[in-house]
Amino acid sequence: MRRKTRQLVFSWEEAGEAQPGPSEGSNPQMAPERAGALAAGLIEAVVTAANMRRAMKRVQANKGSPGVDGMTVQELPAYLVREWPRLREELLEGRYRPQPVRRVDIPKPDGGKRELGIPTVVDRLIQQAILQVLDPLYDPTFSPHSYGFRVGKSAHQALEQARVYVASGRGWVVDIDLEKFFDRVNHDLLMGRLARRIADKRLLKLIRCYLEAGVLLNGVVVERWEGTPQGGPLSPLLANILLDEMDKELERRGHCFCRYADDCNIYVQSQRAGERVMESVSRLLEKKLRLKVNRAKSAVGRPSGREFLGYRIINTAKARLSITPASLKRAKDTIRRITKRNRGVSFERVLKELGTFTDGWVGYFWRARTPSVFHELDEWIRRRLRCYQWKLWKKTHNRARQLLKAGIGRYLAWGAAYDGPGYWRVAGCPAMTQALTNARLAALGFHSLQARYLSLATV
Repeated sequence: MRRKTRQLVFSWEEAGEAQPGPSEGSNPQMAPERAGALAAGLIEAVVTAANMRRAMKRVQANKGSPGVDGMTVQELPAYLVREWPRLREELLEGRYRPQPVRRVDIPKPDGGKRELGIPTVVDRLIQQAILQVLDPLYDPTFSPHSYGFRVGKSAHQALEQARVYVASGRGWVVDIDLEKFFDRVNHDLLMGRLARRIADKRLLKLIRCYLEAGVLLNGVVVERWEGTPQGGPLSPLLANILLDEMDKELERRGHCFCRYADDCNIYVQSQRAGERVMESVSRLLEKKLRLKVNRAKSAVGRPSGREFLGYRIINTAKARLSITPASLKRAKDTIRRITKRNRGVSFERVLKELGTFTDGWVGYFWRARTPSVFHELDEWIRRRLRCYQWKLWKKTHNRARQLLKAGIGRYLAWGAAYDGPGYWRVAGCPAMTQALTNARLAALGFHSLQARYLSLATV
């Protein structure tokens, strides 16, 4: 039934749609030598059945929250059955206007807030379709030193390249922090960069409309004259297009650098060289790209003292990746929230939520060559879980019965139950460590961070 619905929504045979030829830029595997050519007829490539089906699958896989209209991802197919012919006509004729984005504030570790703009699901679909057409046009010409939001590139690749730079003797890093980058992108500047490659004025107009779509704030739509809101599928590509100019300039100057989205680290051999690079690159960003460098957070320093994508590089001679104290603190804060003993949820649910978080966390930080960190986290988390279980047992008699049931001696069980030395202390006493052994916790569903780290590090 689902397949029939998709064919009904995006069938160009039924809609009288002409399938675009190679000259219209619809080939997702565009060769790099053609990527620099001026591309026309791209809006036709955006609305093709094949491209829209791919976009639909991606939007459905990403799920996400509703936008200002309240429509969910699940409701999108039925809506398109009715409205796609009209939407397609508006897109082809340049009449389509996006709806405002819904603003959501995400707390940042430093106490600030990151503003996300959530488009409606229809606009996410259209943005994803545009991305699928533009990405093959631009990506082959991006710098190899750019690692963010690109197929075949990852944060781990950026970190490994940074480690290689440090190991080669570049013991100083120019750490550039852009202040509210996504909120300060100059629309005219960005559109000028896009017009160098895109000849289809309808697509340029549509992208500009997305850039200028208002933000719904406290029931009022606020106009936006700069910035590309985080939360839409198209924003990362637009950011890479704008910052590619900085990448090309750094390449021309022969610098060793790694950039992941708006995080850029340049590796040099001396502090004096780093200060010169910091000054010249800051001028480039502020005068040519009209961005603002956060002078308070940007600095020239040793790699061990600077954070890059949650890691730092320690021991310059061997250049090992290590987890920064801030990253470790953020992880512990999340674990504390999940295992907070007055949450009032089942032990099984706590283990499930904990496993989801720790699996992802270790999956990102396993590159750190600090196995002791994962071992210490395991011990700390197990003690918090024993503390949580002790709280769930509640009454003194029930605690003693549960310990006796687990095979704990009568004297030790009743002593732990009645003495009441405090949750954290009792969680580390012999009665609880013997009742909830490491093996028992693993059988209940605890995912050992150290075991997962070792399995990934040895691959």
